[in-house]
Amino acid sequence: MAEQDPNRVLIGTNTWQAEVAATKHDVSQFLKKVRTMTPVEKQRLFLVEDDRELASMVSDFLTGNGFEVIVEHDGKSALSRIQSESFDVIVLDIGLPGMDGISICRSVRSDYEGPILMLTARGDEIDEVVALEVGADDYMSKPVRPHALLARLRVHLRRSSQSGTDSATTRITIDGLVIDTTNRSVLIDGVSIDLTTAEFDLLWLLAQSAGKVIPRDELYQQLHGVRYDGLDRSIDLRVSRLRKKIGDDPVQPQRIKSVRSVGYLLATQS
Repeated sequence: MAEQDPNRVLIGTNTWQAEVAATKHDVSQFLKKVRTMTPVEKQRLFLVEDDRELASMVSDFLTGNGFEVIVEHDGKSALSRIQSESFDVIVLDIGLPGMDGISICRSVRSDYEGPILMLTARGDEIDEVVALEVGADDYMSKPVRPHALLARLRVHLRRSSQSGTDSATTRITIDGLVIDTTNRSVLIDGVSIDLTTAEFDLLWLLAQSAGKVIPRDELYQQLHGVRYDGLDRSIDLRVSRLRKKIGDDPVQPQRIKSVRSVGYLLATQS
């Protein structure tokens, strides 16, 4: 089993305990409302975390917020379960015994269509970049704040389940780039481009306002469901990944342009 920094584990555990305790009343009120609602099928969440105490607290919190949580502590066992069972969303720690989270994500991404959210060490930019490179839809640094995790999970699940038929516009074409929400497909000059759920969502947001700058904090709010904290670089990393996939020059991009200290725009020739 991979060694863990006891101070990091303690900080993560204490932070989680403090936040959950502070929101205990909110959870209680939520559960009262749930009891009066018509029963619905719970979404299955697969939590892969080798810190058993932290995993237990996360599981309890998410269960109290309407999820069916299945917990696994070993990497190899987690891979086997993802390949043989059905989950709506996966929360995957990177540092796992048996098989690390990066390898698991890389192995299942081509077959698993649901959102994958990875947990990384605080400030570890390499882990964050690699997580997106292997197909994770999102990442969060430890210690994880419970309400922030819940908000992101709900945003990703809502987006992944959208068929696109609720919107008046389901298809946008811009200079050879075709984005279709009915089947969540992207074509460039007739060639299909494979994007993760989060990459597709970002590209669609930019396409809906093509030619206009969208502030970074607005993109963050739309994609994550919480306010931008000024530090998270997930939008920048996702843009970088998108540029590679659509063949945009990272030095002199022609499609997705950066506006310094503001945000991004999807350029048009007109």
